[in-house]
Amino acid sequence: MKPAALFFRGVRLLLAPVMLAWLHAPVTGRIRRSPEQQARLDRKLDGLTLYIFPTCPFCIRTRRAMRRLGIDLPLRDARNDPQARAELERGGGKVQVPCLRIQRPDGERWLYESEDIVAYLEELAASS
Repeated sequence: MKPAALFFRGVRLLLAPVMLAWLHAPVTGRIRRSPEQQARLDRKLDGLTLYIFPTCPFCIRTRRAMRRLGIDLPLRDARNDPQARAELERGGGKVQVPCLRIQRPDGERWLYESEDIVAYLEELAASS
């Protein structure tokens, strides 16, 4: 392994507890919905899966936005699950996280970039 890769792996290991603490820190401005509104949103979320690395700051940003929006999606750990990693590479064309897999009757789409994913989820949440 190259020295730079070893260095960044060490940094990630040192920062992992901080990143996980940030993930579980309280979220301000959390959206509350009636059970009927939540059920409508949950139907819109059907077919979505988020591919992540557990301590990736962009993944954590996306997951915190999901908590704020009251969105619960299936998560696939592309770092530690070889099957999830293979799905991400095969379907999306690259191993980059976060990545939102959007499966709809008319086809499949892979959405990268945390800002784009959060904007997509905010749009879904606003229309419920």
